[in-house]
Amino acid sequence: MLYDCRDDASFDAGLLHAHSALEDGELIVLPTDTVYGVAADAFSPQAVQRLLDAKGRSRQMPPPVLVGAPTTLGALAVDIPSWLRSAVEQLWPGPLTVICHQQPSLTWDLGETHNTVAVRMPNDPVALALLKQTGPLAVSSANTTGDPPATTAQAAHDMLGEAVAVYLDGGPTTSGTPSTILDATGSTPRILRAGAIGLDVLHQFNNTIEDVLA
Repeated sequence: MLYDCRDDASFDAGLLHAHSALEDGELIVLPTDTVYGVAADAFSPQAVQRLLDAKGRSRQMPPPVLVGAPTTLGALAVDIPSWLRSAVEQLWPGPLTVICHQQPSLTWDLGETHNTVAVRMPNDPVALALLKQTGPLAVSSANTTGDPPATTAQAAHDMLGEAVAVYLDGGPTTSGTPSTILDATGSTPRILRAGAIGLDVLHQFNNTIEDVLA
């Protein structure tokens, strides 16, 4: 079912049904500040596998996790360097995904993560409202593997169809550029995917960051 979240009544109903669907282990689609994402309960292995199946991805490509507050990073990750905490405080919510060492106490199964976790806080009112209700969600771009990421709810529906229980429509996303992915698990931080936040911005926090794609 699709809910137009630009309408207040539909917004409230959409959040209610999306939250319920996630609790039941189903998938939902939501807008972010980059592209639309398909989401699952991060703490349900069955739901995460359903997400991977819908996208046509293997466990070797685990989804990142979206959070509703910068402070949640400390609950999901360990050994977070001070410069990265500063970057997150200033750049979140926004199009920066950070890869950190995972908290060993977490009991989820996102796939073959090698004890790491990729985390982002999106700058979108619909996504943030939902995340404040649900807590962390496993989210990947709302498209089948090999197809362009969806920038509208209808485009996501065209690709994912009945594999998704609830579609939250926030209108076209303001940017079709994906988030920058920054791996902070090694001695030298590395950009693994170029995105909306450039190396020049990240160098303000740590000038040793390398762009491995350059």
